[in-house]
Amino acid sequence: MSGPGPDHGYPPCAHPTRSNDMTAQTDTTQDSVTTVYKVSGMSCGHCEGAVSGEISEIAGVASVQAVASTGEVTVVSGAPLDDAAVRAAVDEAGFELVGRV
Repeated sequence: MSGPGPDHGYPPCAHPTRSNDMTAQTDTTQDSVTTVYKVSGMSCGHCEGAVSGEISEIAGVASVQAVASTGEVTVVSGAPLDDAAVRAAVDEAGFELVGRV
């Protein structure tokens, strides 16, 4: 999806140039993997919900926490996620995946 984020009555979310830096910072503990991603353009709770909702649809995702103020999205899953699947989910929500934190 191109253009601004979802129509939620707030100013449009910005979409800076995308980076393909997907260097891993993943924490694997007892049958779960926690990965923190950087997402650009989130500016409000609605943005957080849109990103969280799309990522939560990826098979194996146990929980998602998006924080607009930092642009960070923390994902807990049963196994490492495919970066392309995460990027597609974030794109579907109307935002851009910058990479892993």
